[in-house]
Amino acid sequence: MKDLRYIDNMATLKLHTDLCVGCGLCTTVCPHGVFSLEGPKARIDDLNGCMECGACARNCPVAAISVNPGVGCAAYIISGWIKGKDKASCGGGCC
Repeated sequence: MKDLRYIDNMATLKLHTDLCVGCGLCTTVCPHGVFSLEGPKARIDDLNGCMECGACARNCPVAAISVNPGVGCAAYIISGWIKGKDKASCGGGCC
């Protein structure tokens, strides 16, 4: 989802490829297509598309993914969809 952005290079998402077993669950559960499989391992294709929902980390069977949900202020993005970008807020004091 190249059109969905908050602030570039702010996502806390990390993929520890040394732990990755290539199961592909991250590619299945990520709502923005941040991950893909490259050979036997996952890779991050679109770090700036990460809304830090945490679905990938919660579903990784070997804890190869870490993310601090909410740090990238997904609430701001959702608020922008609902209220419009000029009235968006994250409600958590990050903006």
